[in-house]
Amino acid sequence: MTERRVETMNASHRGQVIKAYNHWFDVWLEDARQVWACQPRGRLRLEGRGILVGDRVRVLPRADGEGWIESVEPRRTELTRPPVANVDRVVAVMAWRRPDFVPELLDRILVQAEHAALEILVVFNKIDLVEDEEDRARLHAVRERYRRAGYPVFLTDALHGEGVDRLRPHLERGVTVLAGPSGAGKSKLLSAIEPGLRLRSEAVSEKTGRGRHTTRHPELLRLGEGWVADTPGFSRLDLSGLASDGLGDLFPEFAPHTAACRFNDCKHRAEPGCAVRAAVEAGQVDAERYARYLQFLAEVEALEEARY
Repeated sequence: MTERRVETMNASHRGQVIKAYNHWFDVWLEDARQVWACQPRGRLRLEGRGILVGDRVRVLPRADGEGWIESVEPRRTELTRPPVANVDRVVAVMAWRRPDFVPELLDRILVQAEHAALEILVVFNKIDLVEDEEDRARLHAVRERYRRAGYPVFLTDALHGEGVDRLRPHLERGVTVLAGPSGAGKSKLLSAIEPGLRLRSEAVSEKTGRGRHTTRHPELLRLGEGWVADTPGFSRLDLSGLASDGLGDLFPEFAPHTAACRFNDCKHRAEPGCAVRAAVEAGQVDAERYARYLQFLAEVEALEEARY
């Protein structure tokens, strides 16, 4: 844990917002390696809600021993759900059981992360709940599906610590967001990687089979020289903000085939000479992922039509 300690200094300091609460922001100062409780100043005070966890800021000390946020640096990346700035990677955490794995939700997370041009890791947690050999075979088939799509895939059992050591080195640099539904075990996974974090977690509801929201607001937590965002879970992501013309680019397994499509603007649906569709028929592109692409394409086109 970081000790909050404010010293009287005249110079401004560069820092990163690690927590937001009641119009206050905890800021990690890079040079002093301290956390200051800060409020925005001047124009920023009126726009305080526009400051996100993850923002890089300049702060000045206040007479009362806290700090003023003087300015916010331009963001490299920005996520809207969860609202975190300057993210380097997304770790999509899905429970294999309780709640059962939902492929559509994972693919929605991946599409959004691809759109934000982030590094992506996929984690299937709660593998201790695999029911039998048939279920285990299905898990490994799903893992292979996402590996073939180009994603590093990790199998973990956060409750007993299995697989977490292989994941940890990826989280010790930059800013990482864990994304996934409530009950997937994101908080337990982080606690298994770094027990000192002491994150809250609750059991999945027996009645609904869904997790309870234990993380209310995004917060950056120190892990090595990196930061990990513990974020609220969610059950669905819409695709607003995506363009139908570029949706195929967000499925990385399409990339080796798109140059061979007859038309440059091919949407890989019903166009003649579509190399992506041919790759699906040849088993080179996963049929379920391709079906999800068609589903998302129809959804994005409907959103575009509604806008215009």
